[in-house]
Amino acid sequence: MNNLKLTGYRRQNGRVGVRNHVMIIPVDDISNAAAEGVASLIRGTYALTHPYGRLQFGDDLDLTFNTLIGAGRNPNVAAAIVIGIEPRWADKIANAIAETGKPVASFSIERYGDLKTIEMAAHKAKEFVQYATELQREPIELGELWVSAKCGESDTTLGLASLPAMGRVLERMTAAGSTAIFGETTEVTGAEDKIANQCINDQVRADFMKVFQDYQDFVIGTGANLMGSQPTRGNIRGGLTTIEEKALGNVEKMGRNDVVSVLQPAEEPKGPGLHFMDTSSAAAEMVTLCAAAGSVLHFFATGQGNIIGNPLIPVMKMSANPLTVSTMAEHIDVDLTAMLKLEMSVDQAADKVMEMMARNVNGRLTAAEALRHEEFVLTKLYRSA
Repeated sequence: MNNLKLTGYRRQNGRVGVRNHVMIIPVDDISNAAAEGVASLIRGTYALTHPYGRLQFGDDLDLTFNTLIGAGRNPNVAAAIVIGIEPRWADKIANAIAETGKPVASFSIERYGDLKTIEMAAHKAKEFVQYATELQREPIELGELWVSAKCGESDTTLGLASLPAMGRVLERMTAAGSTAIFGETTEVTGAEDKIANQCINDQVRADFMKVFQDYQDFVIGTGANLMGSQPTRGNIRGGLTTIEEKALGNVEKMGRNDVVSVLQPAEEPKGPGLHFMDTSSAAAEMVTLCAAAGSVLHFFATGQGNIIGNPLIPVMKMSANPLTVSTMAEHIDVDLTAMLKLEMSVDQAADKVMEMMARNVNGRLTAAEALRHEEFVLTKLYRSA
Protein backbone atom coordinates (compact mmCIF):
# COMPACT_ATOMS: atom_id res chain seq x y z
CA MET A 1 0.00 0.00 0.00
CA ASN A 2 2.92 2.38 -0.59
CA ASN A 3 0.98 4.01 -3.44
CA LEU A 4 -1.60 5.68 -1.16
CA LYS A 5 -2.08 9.33 -2.03
CA LEU A 6 -2.61 11.21 1.21
CA THR A 7 -3.25 14.89 1.90
CA GLY A 8 -3.52 16.86 5.10
CA TYR A 9 -3.01 20.18 6.84
CA ARG A 10 0.54 20.83 7.96
CA ARG A 11 0.57 22.77 11.21
CA GLN A 12 3.15 25.23 12.48
CA ASN A 13 4.85 22.60 14.67
CA GLY A 14 5.24 20.15 11.76
CA ARG A 15 2.39 17.79 12.73
CA VAL A 16 -0.26 16.99 10.12
CA GLY A 17 -4.02 16.99 10.60
CA VAL A 18 -6.72 15.44 8.46
CA ARG A 19 -9.48 17.83 9.54
CA ASN A 20 -9.46 21.61 9.95
CA HIS A 21 -11.59 22.47 12.96
CA VAL A 22 -11.99 25.71 14.89
CA MET A 23 -12.83 24.60 18.42
CA ILE A 24 -14.48 26.55 21.23
CA ILE A 25 -13.20 24.98 24.47
CA PRO A 26 -14.99 25.69 27.76
CA VAL A 27 -12.72 25.28 30.76
CA ASP A 28 -15.57 24.26 33.06
CA ASP A 29 -19.22 23.24 33.05
CA ILE A 30 -20.53 26.71 33.77
CA SER A 31 -18.75 28.08 30.67
CA ASN A 32 -20.61 25.70 28.35
CA ALA A 33 -23.40 28.17 27.62
CA ALA A 34 -20.98 30.87 26.47
CA ALA A 35 -19.06 28.39 24.31
CA GLU A 36 -22.29 27.18 22.73
CA GLY A 37 -23.34 30.79 22.21
CA VAL A 38 -20.22 31.46 20.14
CA ALA A 39 -20.59 28.22 18.18
CA SER A 40 -24.23 29.03 17.37
CA LEU A 41 -23.22 32.39 15.91
CA ILE A 42 -20.11 31.50 13.92
CA ARG A 43 -20.33 28.87 11.20
CA GLY A 44 -17.46 26.41 11.16
CA THR A 45 -16.93 26.33 14.92
CA TYR A 46 -17.73 23.59 17.44
CA ALA A 47 -18.13 23.83 21.22
CA LEU A 48 -16.48 21.00 23.20
CA THR A 49 -18.94 21.09 26.07
CA HIS A 50 -18.42 18.86 29.12
CA PRO A 51 -19.68 18.57 32.73
CA TYR A 52 -16.45 19.03 34.72
CA GLY A 53 -13.74 21.50 35.68
CA ARG A 54 -15.03 22.97 38.94
CA LEU A 55 -13.63 21.91 42.35
CA GLN A 56 -11.60 19.06 40.93
CA PHE A 57 -8.19 18.54 42.48
CA GLY A 58 -4.96 16.56 42.19
CA ASP A 59 -4.60 14.03 39.40
CA ASP A 60 -8.28 14.40 38.52
CA LEU A 61 -7.93 18.13 37.81
CA ASP A 62 -4.66 17.56 35.96
CA LEU A 63 -6.33 15.01 33.69
CA THR A 64 -9.16 17.43 32.85
CA PHE A 65 -6.63 20.15 32.02
CA ASN A 66 -4.46 17.75 29.99
CA THR A 67 -7.45 16.50 28.01
CA LEU A 68 -8.69 19.99 27.18
CA ILE A 69 -5.18 21.18 26.33
CA GLY A 70 -4.60 18.09 24.20
CA ALA A 71 -7.89 18.68 22.38
CA GLY A 72 -6.75 22.16 21.41
CA ARG A 73 -3.27 20.96 20.46
CA ASN A 74 -4.61 18.17 18.23
CA PRO A 75 -3.40 18.69 14.63
CA ASN A 76 -7.00 18.39 13.37
CA VAL A 77 -7.62 21.75 15.08
CA ALA A 78 -6.59 24.82 13.09
CA ALA A 79 -7.37 27.34 15.83
CA ALA A 80 -9.00 27.42 19.26
CA ILE A 81 -10.98 29.73 21.52
CA VAL A 82 -10.84 29.00 25.28
CA ILE A 83 -13.62 30.30 27.56
CA GLY A 84 -13.57 29.96 31.35
CA ILE A 85 -15.25 31.55 34.32
CA GLU A 86 -11.84 32.62 35.69
CA PRO A 87 -9.03 34.14 33.59
CA ARG A 88 -6.13 32.19 35.12
CA TRP A 89 -7.44 28.77 34.15
CA ALA A 90 -8.51 29.91 30.69
CA ASP A 91 -5.06 31.39 30.10
CA LYS A 92 -3.35 28.21 31.35
CA ILE A 93 -5.11 26.10 28.72
CA ALA A 94 -4.72 28.68 25.95
CA ASN A 95 -1.01 29.17 26.60
CA ALA A 96 -0.35 25.42 26.40
CA ILE A 97 -2.25 25.21 23.11
CA ALA A 98 -0.36 28.23 21.77
CA GLU A 99 2.93 26.33 22.13
CA THR A 100 1.98 24.53 18.90
CA GLY A 101 2.04 27.84 17.02
CA LYS A 102 -1.64 27.75 16.06
CA PRO A 103 -3.92 30.75 16.66
CA VAL A 104 -5.58 30.67 20.08
CA ALA A 105 -7.39 33.19 22.27
CA SER A 106 -8.82 33.03 25.79
CA PHE A 107 -11.75 34.80 27.42
CA SER A 108 -13.07 34.84 30.98
CA ILE A 109 -16.68 35.42 32.00
CA GLU A 110 -16.00 37.06 35.37
CA ARG A 111 -16.28 40.91 35.16
CA TYR A 112 -17.98 40.60 31.72
CA GLY A 113 -20.90 38.15 31.89
CA ASP A 114 -22.01 35.72 29.22
CA LEU A 115 -23.29 38.21 26.64
CA LYS A 116 -20.18 40.39 26.47
CA THR A 117 -17.93 37.30 26.55
CA ILE A 118 -19.86 35.75 23.67
CA GLU A 119 -19.60 39.00 21.70
CA MET A 120 -15.82 39.27 22.18
CA ALA A 121 -15.15 35.57 21.54
CA ALA A 122 -17.41 35.53 18.47
CA HIS A 123 -15.39 38.31 16.83
CA LYS A 124 -12.21 36.29 17.35
CA ALA A 125 -13.87 33.05 16.25
CA LYS A 126 -14.96 34.67 12.97
CA GLU A 127 -11.36 35.75 12.38
CA PHE A 128 -10.11 32.22 13.12
CA VAL A 129 -12.66 30.57 10.81
CA GLN A 130 -11.66 32.83 7.95
CA TYR A 131 -8.02 31.98 8.65
CA ALA A 132 -8.75 28.25 8.74
CA THR A 133 -10.82 28.21 5.55
CA GLU A 134 -7.91 29.62 3.56
CA LEU A 135 -5.56 26.82 4.62
CA GLN A 136 -4.85 24.32 1.86
CA ARG A 137 -4.32 20.56 1.97
CA GLU A 138 -0.93 19.33 0.83
CA PRO A 139 0.61 15.91 0.19
CA ILE A 140 1.65 14.03 3.32
CA GLU A 141 3.38 10.73 3.99
CA LEU A 142 1.82 7.72 5.70
CA GLY A 143 4.47 7.86 8.41
CA GLU A 144 3.36 11.36 9.41
CA LEU A 145 -0.03 10.14 10.61
CA TRP A 146 -0.79 9.57 14.28
CA VAL A 147 -3.63 7.09 14.75
CA SER A 148 -5.36 5.18 17.52
CA ALA A 149 -7.31 1.92 17.74
CA LYS A 150 -10.08 0.40 19.82
CA CYS A 151 -12.78 -2.26 19.60
CA GLY A 152 -16.29 -2.10 20.98
CA GLU A 153 -19.46 -4.14 21.29
CA SER A 154 -17.14 -7.11 20.93
CA ASP A 155 -18.10 -10.56 19.73
CA THR A 156 -16.41 -13.63 18.27
CA THR A 157 -15.97 -11.98 14.85
CA LEU A 158 -13.51 -9.43 16.22
CA GLY A 159 -10.78 -11.88 17.21
CA LEU A 160 -11.39 -13.96 14.09
CA ALA A 161 -11.34 -11.17 11.52
CA SER A 162 -11.57 -7.43 12.23
CA LEU A 163 -8.82 -7.19 14.85
CA PRO A 164 -6.23 -9.27 12.96
CA ALA A 165 -6.90 -6.97 9.98
CA MET A 166 -6.45 -3.93 12.22
CA GLY A 167 -3.24 -5.42 13.59
CA ARG A 168 -1.89 -5.83 10.06
CA VAL A 169 -2.76 -2.21 9.27
CA LEU A 170 -0.90 -0.97 12.36
CA GLU A 171 2.10 -3.14 11.45
CA ARG A 172 2.27 -1.43 8.06
CA MET A 173 1.78 2.03 9.47
CA THR A 174 4.41 1.76 12.20
CA ALA A 175 6.83 0.28 9.65
CA ALA A 176 6.30 3.48 7.64
CA GLY A 177 7.04 5.62 10.71
CA SER A 178 3.53 6.27 12.03
CA THR A 179 2.62 6.68 15.69
CA ALA A 180 -0.21 4.47 16.99
CA ILE A 181 -2.03 4.22 20.33
CA PHE A 182 -4.11 1.43 21.84
CA GLY A 183 -5.22 0.73 25.43
CA GLU A 184 -8.31 -0.43 27.40
CA THR A 185 -6.48 -1.64 30.50
CA THR A 186 -9.24 -3.76 32.05
CA GLU A 187 -10.15 -5.36 28.73
CA VAL A 188 -6.75 -7.03 28.31
CA THR A 189 -7.28 -9.07 31.50
CA GLY A 190 -6.18 -12.61 30.75
CA ALA A 191 -4.02 -11.56 27.81
CA GLU A 192 -1.75 -9.13 29.65
CA ASP A 193 1.12 -11.59 29.18
CA LYS A 194 0.85 -11.18 25.39
CA ILE A 195 1.27 -7.41 25.71
CA ALA A 196 4.11 -7.83 28.19
CA ASN A 197 5.88 -10.21 25.78
CA GLN A 198 5.68 -7.60 23.00
CA CYS A 199 7.03 -4.75 25.11
CA ILE A 200 10.26 -3.54 23.59
CA ASN A 201 12.35 -3.78 26.78
CA ASP A 202 12.21 -4.58 30.49
CA GLN A 203 11.38 -1.00 31.51
CA VAL A 204 8.37 -0.76 29.20
CA ARG A 205 7.27 -4.22 30.37
CA ALA A 206 7.48 -3.11 34.01
CA ASP A 207 5.59 0.11 33.18
CA PHE A 208 2.81 -1.88 31.52
CA MET A 209 2.49 -4.45 34.29
CA LYS A 210 2.31 -1.64 36.87
CA VAL A 211 -0.60 0.17 35.22
CA PHE A 212 -2.33 -3.16 34.58
CA GLN A 213 -1.99 -4.28 38.20
CA ASP A 214 -2.93 -0.86 39.57
CA TYR A 215 -6.18 -0.97 37.60
CA GLN A 216 -6.89 -4.50 38.80
CA ASP A 217 -6.24 -3.46 42.40
CA PHE A 218 -8.49 -0.43 42.01
CA VAL A 219 -11.42 -2.51 40.73
CA ILE A 220 -10.96 -5.18 43.41
CA GLY A 221 -10.58 -2.51 46.08
CA THR A 222 -14.06 -1.13 45.37
CA GLY A 223 -15.58 -4.52 46.14
CA ALA A 224 -17.18 -4.58 42.69
CA ASN A 225 -17.73 -7.67 40.57
CA LEU A 226 -17.19 -6.84 36.91
CA MET A 227 -19.17 -9.82 35.62
CA GLY A 228 -21.90 -8.34 33.45
CA SER A 229 -19.80 -5.33 32.57
CA GLN A 230 -16.67 -7.30 31.58
CA PRO A 231 -17.67 -8.99 29.39
CA THR A 232 -20.77 -6.87 28.77
CA ARG A 233 -24.21 -8.32 28.13
CA GLY A 234 -23.69 -7.45 24.48
CA ASN A 235 -20.36 -9.30 24.45
CA ILE A 236 -22.02 -12.39 25.93
CA ARG A 237 -24.82 -12.19 23.37
CA GLY A 238 -22.07 -12.12 20.71
CA GLY A 239 -20.55 -15.36 21.98
CA LEU A 240 -17.88 -14.19 24.43
CA THR A 241 -18.30 -15.89 27.78
CA THR A 242 -15.27 -14.61 29.74
CA ILE A 243 -13.08 -11.53 29.91
CA GLU A 244 -10.15 -13.76 28.89
CA GLU A 245 -11.86 -14.62 25.59
CA LYS A 246 -12.55 -10.95 25.00
CA ALA A 247 -8.97 -10.01 25.83
CA LEU A 248 -7.43 -12.57 23.49
CA GLY A 249 -9.29 -10.95 20.62
CA ASN A 250 -8.59 -7.42 21.86
CA VAL A 251 -4.80 -7.78 21.77
CA GLU A 252 -4.89 -8.89 18.12
CA LYS A 253 -4.92 -5.20 17.25
CA MET A 254 -1.22 -5.04 18.24
CA GLY A 255 -0.26 -7.20 15.29
CA ARG A 256 3.41 -8.11 15.60
CA ASN A 257 4.43 -4.64 16.71
CA ASP A 258 6.68 -3.96 19.67
CA VAL A 259 5.03 -1.82 22.35
CA VAL A 260 7.49 1.04 22.65
CA SER A 261 6.04 2.95 25.62
CA VAL A 262 3.25 3.10 28.19
CA LEU A 263 1.32 6.38 28.29
CA GLN A 264 -0.73 7.99 31.01
CA PRO A 265 -4.25 9.04 29.97
CA ALA A 266 -4.10 11.86 27.37
CA GLU A 267 -0.27 11.76 27.31
CA GLU A 268 1.33 12.59 23.99
CA PRO A 269 3.69 9.87 22.66
CA LYS A 270 7.35 10.85 22.50
CA GLY A 271 8.12 9.01 19.25
CA PRO A 272 6.81 6.72 16.52
CA GLY A 273 5.68 3.13 17.00
CA LEU A 274 2.90 1.44 18.95
CA HIS A 275 2.11 2.83 22.41
CA PHE A 276 -0.16 1.46 25.16
CA MET A 277 -2.27 4.09 26.94
CA ASP A 278 -3.70 3.35 30.38
CA THR A 279 -7.42 3.93 29.75
CA SER A 280 -10.80 2.58 30.68
CA SER A 281 -12.69 0.53 28.10
CA ALA A 282 -15.51 3.09 27.78
CA ALA A 283 -15.48 3.89 24.08
CA ALA A 284 -16.14 7.64 24.10
CA GLU A 285 -13.71 8.22 26.99
CA MET A 286 -10.94 6.22 25.35
CA VAL A 287 -11.30 7.92 21.94
CA THR A 288 -11.35 11.35 23.63
CA LEU A 289 -8.10 10.54 25.47
CA CYS A 290 -6.47 9.36 22.22
CA ALA A 291 -7.50 12.59 20.49
CA ALA A 292 -6.03 14.56 23.40
CA ALA A 293 -2.78 12.61 22.96
CA GLY A 294 -2.58 13.68 19.31
CA SER A 295 -4.27 10.94 17.27
CA VAL A 296 -5.83 12.36 14.09
CA LEU A 297 -7.82 9.26 13.06
CA HIS A 298 -9.25 6.35 15.05
CA PHE A 299 -9.71 2.77 13.83
CA PHE A 300 -12.70 1.17 15.54
CA ALA A 301 -13.54 -2.50 15.07
CA THR A 302 -17.02 -3.52 16.18
CA GLY A 303 -18.85 -6.82 16.36
CA GLN A 304 -22.35 -6.14 17.69
CA GLY A 305 -22.34 -2.53 16.48
CA ASN A 306 -20.81 0.31 18.51
CA ILE A 307 -21.82 3.66 17.00
CA ILE A 308 -19.73 6.33 18.77
CA GLY A 309 -17.79 9.11 17.10
CA ASN A 310 -15.75 12.11 18.22
CA PRO A 311 -15.83 15.81 17.28
CA LEU A 312 -12.04 16.09 16.99
CA ILE A 313 -11.03 12.99 15.02
CA PRO A 314 -12.78 10.79 12.45
CA VAL A 315 -13.74 7.40 13.92
CA MET A 316 -13.62 4.74 11.21
CA LYS A 317 -15.74 1.64 11.83
CA MET A 318 -15.04 -1.85 10.51
CA SER A 319 -16.98 -5.05 11.11
CA ALA A 320 -16.98 -8.68 10.00
CA ASN A 321 -20.31 -9.52 11.64
CA PRO A 322 -22.80 -10.17 8.80
CA LEU A 323 -25.82 -9.30 10.96
CA THR A 324 -24.31 -5.99 12.09
CA VAL A 325 -23.17 -5.04 8.59
CA SER A 326 -26.69 -5.79 7.32
CA THR A 327 -28.81 -4.20 10.05
CA MET A 328 -26.51 -1.29 10.97
CA ALA A 329 -25.00 -0.58 7.56
CA GLU A 330 -25.13 3.20 8.01
CA HIS A 331 -22.56 2.94 10.82
CA ILE A 332 -19.98 0.72 9.05
CA ASP A 333 -17.19 2.14 6.88
CA VAL A 334 -15.48 -1.15 6.00
CA ASP A 335 -17.29 -4.47 5.49
CA LEU A 336 -14.94 -7.35 6.37
CA THR A 337 -17.51 -10.17 6.32
CA ALA A 338 -15.66 -11.82 3.42
CA MET A 339 -12.93 -12.80 5.88
CA LEU A 340 -15.32 -15.17 7.68
CA LYS A 341 -16.27 -16.74 4.35
CA LEU A 342 -12.56 -17.32 3.64
CA GLU A 343 -12.94 -15.10 0.58
CA MET A 344 -10.52 -12.45 1.88
CA SER A 345 -7.12 -12.87 3.52
CA VAL A 346 -5.81 -10.75 6.39
CA ASP A 347 -3.59 -8.84 3.97
CA GLN A 348 -6.48 -8.23 1.58
CA ALA A 349 -8.60 -7.01 4.47
CA ALA A 350 -5.79 -4.69 5.55
CA ASP A 351 -5.63 -3.37 1.99
CA LYS A 352 -9.35 -2.60 2.12
CA VAL A 353 -9.06 -0.85 5.49
CA MET A 354 -6.13 1.25 4.31
CA GLU A 355 -7.89 2.24 1.10
CA MET A 356 -10.82 3.53 3.15
CA MET A 357 -8.42 5.17 5.59
CA ALA A 358 -6.88 7.11 2.71
CA ARG A 359 -10.31 8.29 1.58
CA ASN A 360 -11.15 9.42 5.10
CA VAL A 361 -7.79 11.11 5.56
CA ASN A 362 -8.34 12.98 2.29
CA GLY A 363 -11.68 14.37 3.43
CA ARG A 364 -14.40 11.72 3.13
CA LEU A 365 -16.62 11.85 6.19
CA THR A 366 -16.71 8.63 8.16
CA ALA A 367 -20.10 7.14 8.94
CA ALA A 368 -19.88 8.48 12.49
CA GLU A 369 -19.11 11.98 11.24
CA ALA A 370 -21.94 11.95 8.71
CA LEU A 371 -24.37 10.76 11.40
CA ARG A 372 -23.25 13.53 13.79
CA HIS A 373 -21.82 11.19 16.40
CA GLU A 374 -19.67 13.71 18.31
CA GLU A 375 -19.16 12.12 21.72
CA PHE A 376 -16.56 14.12 23.66
CA VAL A 377 -16.37 12.52 27.12
CA LEU A 378 -13.84 13.43 29.80
CA THR A 379 -12.47 10.77 32.14
CA LYS A 380 -13.05 11.55 35.80
CA LEU A 381 -10.90 9.81 38.38
CA TYR A 382 -12.71 10.61 41.61
CA ARG A 383 -15.22 12.84 43.41
CA SER A 384 -14.75 16.61 43.40
CA ALA A 385 -14.08 18.63 46.54
